[in-house]
Amino acid sequence: MKNIFVIFLLSLCLNSCAQKNAQNPYGLKIINDYKTYKADLKKNPNNELIDLKKAIPSVVLDIRYATKNNFMQQVMYAQAKAFARKPVVEQLKKIQSILKKKGYGLKIFDAYRPYDITLAFWEKASDKNFVANPAKGSKHNRGCAVDLTIIDLKTGKDVPMPTPYDSFEEAAAPHYNKLPAEIIKNRDFLIATMQANGFKVIYNEWWHFDFNGWQNYDLMDIAFEKL
Repeated sequence: MKNIFVIFLLSLCLNSCAQKNAQNPYGLKIINDYKTYKADLKKNPNNELIDLKKAIPSVVLDIRYATKNNFMQQVMYAQAKAFARKPVVEQLKKIQSILKKKGYGLKIFDAYRPYDITLAFWEKASDKNFVANPAKGSKHNRGCAVDLTIIDLKTGKDVPMPTPYDSFEEAAAPHYNKLPAEIIKNRDFLIATMQANGFKVIYNEWWHFDFNGWQNYDLMDIAFEKL
C-alpha cells in the first residue's frame, strides 16, 4: 500500500512538471495567472503594471509590435499600449519632466512584454544577439525595461539617432563612434539622462534601458488585454 501511495505521488509530480514545462520549457518562475498577479499587488503595490500613457499623458507612443513595422514583420500585440512597474513609471515621469525643460519628450516603442512574445522573437530572429534568450527571460518580461527615444517638442519629430529602432546594425551599440558628432551628442544625451535617473542602457541597443532593481520583479506572461 505504501509503494502504491509513493507511485501515486510521483505520478502527480511528473504530471505537474509536464504541465509546467508545456507552458515554459525552461522551468522559469513566470506569473501567467491574473489572479496571482492581483494577489501580488496586495503584498507589494510596486508590482503593478501601469499604463504609461495614462500615467504620463504627454508621452508619445509608437508601439511597433502592435503593427507590422517591426523586425518580425507581423503584429505581435493586440493593443498599442505600454505598461511598466510602478517604480519604473515614476522614474519615467521624472525624466519626462527633466526633458521638457530642455525642449524634449519621450517616445516609447516598447515596455512590458509578455513572455510568450519573447519566445516568438527567439524563434524567428536571425541575429540572437538582439533578442532576449527565453531561457533567462527578458527585463521586458519583468516590466522593468523600456525601448525609447526622444522627440523635439517644437517639431514633434524624432531627434536623430545612430540607427532606426530595432536595427541589428553595429551602429546600434551605445559606444559606436563612427558617426557624425551631432548624432553621438544626441545619443549620449539620451543615455546620460536615463542613466542619471534609474536606468542602464544595454551594450548593443542605444534605445533599450533596464531599470535598476529589475531583479526584484517576476517574469510575467499576462496579455495587455487583461491589464
